[in-house]
Amino acid sequence: MAKINGNEIRIGNVLEHNGGLWAAVKVDHVKPGKGGAFAQVEMRNLRNGSKLNERFRSADKVEKVRLEQKDQQFLYENDGMLVFMDTETYEQIELPAELLGERRPFLQDGMIAVIEYHESEALNASLPQKVTCKIVETEPVVKGQTAANSFKPAILDNGVRVMVPPFVGQDEDIIVSTETMEYVERA
Repeated sequence: MAKINGNEIRIGNVLEHNGGLWAAVKVDHVKPGKGGAFAQVEMRNLRNGSKLNERFRSADKVEKVRLEQKDQQFLYENDGMLVFMDTETYEQIELPAELLGERRPFLQDGMIAVIEYHESEALNASLPQKVTCKIVETEPVVKGQTAANSFKPAILDNGVRVMVPPFVGQDEDIIVSTETMEYVERA
């Protein structure tokens, strides 16, 4: 594991701090008028999901952890646990569904997700950046409604509500960003 200075912490870094593994969720670099600069870091515990706000001065040394990433296939959900399978060894693991949070509806059967491991312990799962979804309900196209910034609500096949351009109709496939949960383009 590598030690880094407190001012080198970036969003997404995994740190070993106070005996736990923490992911940096938000990082603000503060330069007060008096005293030295510091990084205000909001962290999420990878094991239990608790949050912590911590200040790191540039002289502070923090242990940066490198997680091993493996592509694994989503099989099914069972009692709030998501079951993934390693496509090479056919080994199955379970992760809590809360890990994905509001992105959970975008996880589809057979989808390949990136599972992050620390010393053979599965800690995190991330979905592909873009997924294809079908629109099951939206307003019909209104002729002449071609304003550049106009969007209309649409409900996807997974129950998620997104805003789409007026030219996109019902039963069309669209590509949605899993990070912003917004319409990207037609499929």
